[in-house]
Amino acid sequence: MSSEKENEIDLDSIPLLDYLKKAIPVEELRDYSSVRRIGSIDFVKGLAIVFIILAHTAGAWLDSTWLFLYGIVFSFLDILGPSLFVFLSALSVVFSIRRKKGALPEKVIRNRIFSRGIMIIVIAIIFNLVSIEFTIPGYSFPATLWGWNILMFIGASQIFSYYALKLSKISRAVIGMFIIFTSDAIRLWLFQGKVAGDVFITILHYIIVSPSPMTPLLPWLSICFLSSIFGEYLYEAMIGGTKKDYKKLFRTFFYWGIFLVLTGIFLGSNAFVPGTGFTTSELPLSEYPHIDLLNIMQTKSIFPDITYPGMWEFLIRGRAPNMIYNLGAALLLIAISFYFIDIKRKMNNFISMTNYYGKVSLSLFLLHFIFITLFLHSLNLVAFAFVYFGYVGFWGFLMYIWNELYGGKGSPEWFMVQVGRIGQKTSGTVKKEIQIIEKEVKETVQKIKQERDKDSKG
Repeated sequence: MSSEKENEIDLDSIPLLDYLKKAIPVEELRDYSSVRRIGSIDFVKGLAIVFIILAHTAGAWLDSTWLFLYGIVFSFLDILGPSLFVFLSALSVVFSIRRKKGALPEKVIRNRIFSRGIMIIVIAIIFNLVSIEFTIPGYSFPATLWGWNILMFIGASQIFSYYALKLSKISRAVIGMFIIFTSDAIRLWLFQGKVAGDVFITILHYIIVSPSPMTPLLPWLSICFLSSIFGEYLYEAMIGGTKKDYKKLFRTFFYWGIFLVLTGIFLGSNAFVPGTGFTTSELPLSEYPHIDLLNIMQTKSIFPDITYPGMWEFLIRGRAPNMIYNLGAALLLIAISFYFIDIKRKMNNFISMTNYYGKVSLSLFLLHFIFITLFLHSLNLVAFAFVYFGYVGFWGFLMYIWNELYGGKGSPEWFMVQVGRIGQKTSGTVKKEIQIIEKEVKETVQKIKQERDKDSKG
């Protein structure tokens, strides 16, 4: 208890504005969301962000002849996309909370997690204003503020994971699986209520599914509960630090990964096509936009005789089998990477570069959209390959220069660290300093008014 008081006094003794002016070490910028000493997590996160950039640029840049490849590759490799990225982010939050528990007061840990989560949500809302306005018809401001894109869920998962950790592992597993297996029925009910014009259900649908249901609350909330279980296994292995602990962690992730992948495939072997409602063979495109990839696959002109009667349910983002399949795939990818990077200690230029991309993944996700309209549907496969690798290399080099030479000032990671610093101050201190600032502003305004009055009288 006394140590908590000492920590609070140390933080409270520094004025907030002076505290934020302190230089941020480059290592803190790179590691603000990283699981330190576990290099494979950054490596897998790097793979995820590189694939997300690939998916976005391929969908925007490939011409009509080759666009079908985007549909095929994205369908089967979505395991490297948002689900993996969100899983890793939630995993890192759990690891961060466990690592700081006891070293910092509980209130400080909570404030840091919440402030970062809220900051990411604010960025997501700004992102929604542009993306929903131009890509989803039927919505206008202020309805365009809300949408479950990947950033929105990553921000929310910071807060959800904090509370999930207060439950036992068994409770989290039960809640996570319950969310997965009930989400399809709940979303069907929400869709039917919205179509029927029920105002209350329509509002619920807007909150839970949103106009942009890329990573909707259901079933994605399950990730926060399930990833926290494996995050604790990861933390326990790191604290143990022995090769035996690491190999045990590898086996846990690997065997559970295989089991969940096979379970997802078994449960999701039935196929669906895009439609306007729920049937035994159709899913509404407005609820599951990922299924539109099937239409993109059908645009091929190179192999016209090959047809695709439907998309397997385990590949349709947001369906229960897909969540199980993606969770298993994430565990397998982490297990394999962990084996080579953290157990076998393999390191080369590719691994090092991918690790760095993982550390600056938030910046890369936001910045890669800047030039996404440069080559709209104008590149063949060969041209796209050259431009894509150059594009990824350009952003990686820019982030390296930005961080190493300019301290990363103004980058998303820089903002996250600053917000975390605010969270590290006790809430009472922040409130007191805000009140002092408000008082100073009021006194200044009053002084200006008095001077104007004197001038007018004179």
